[in-house]
Amino acid sequence: MNLLIFFVILMISFIVVRIGAIAFELTGLEWSLAKFQALSCFTGTGFTTRESELITSNTQRRRVASVLMVLGNAGLVSLIATFANSLRADVLESKIPFIPLGLPSRLVPLMNLTIIIIFMYIGYKIFTRTNFSRKFTNMLRARIINKDIIKRVSFEELVIATGGYGVSSINICENSPVLNKTLRDSDLRKWDITVLSIERNNETIPNPSADTQILLNDILICFGKLENIRAKIYDVTEELKI
Repeated sequence: MNLLIFFVILMISFIVVRIGAIAFELTGLEWSLAKFQALSCFTGTGFTTRESELITSNTQRRRVASVLMVLGNAGLVSLIATFANSLRADVLESKIPFIPLGLPSRLVPLMNLTIIIIFMYIGYKIFTRTNFSRKFTNMLRARIINKDIIKRVSFEELVIATGGYGVSSINICENSPVLNKTLRDSDLRKWDITVLSIERNNETIPNPSADTQILLNDILICFGKLENIRAKIYDVTEELKI
């Protein structure tokens, strides 16, 4: 029975971490970084100073991280307790689980440990490297978006540098303060913001000139102080409504 409970908690933990990764992705994190952050929050392993800024600077990410930490503490305690009970000789049953075994009782803990290792490996493979994993992730992502649990943002912080500077990818929306302005008229350089390139209709405009106009649905790759980028290009009012 303890083995069965252990497997159920383990599968739930995998699912919770995957949901957390999807939630982080929807807030603007790159997928591989979102998975790492979700696993770090759930296991309580923590972040570097640079990575923690990505979480603490965003309201939605702080909320997701908090939920993952609470569930992670409860899940890990339950996993440890059921794992320990699975190896205790005084509570072992003669079936693993529901299958009669003709084994001496002293060998049952070893059998339980072997089964746990095998199922953990299988679970890891299923949730990380198979078509099932991609389909399952897409299904969870669609449900989260449809339920409006996490509001998808159009601002992605790609790199965090020292002093609050970094490279950001921003999708220009209708409420963007720089929409339909040229780079010169946007006065971004006055705020120490440099537009490195513009992605438009699946084409990239590298090092755009000052006369380049910023259009709806353009994706601006910018370098500068992230606080200034949020205020001068990205519509922060949408984020504050969350």
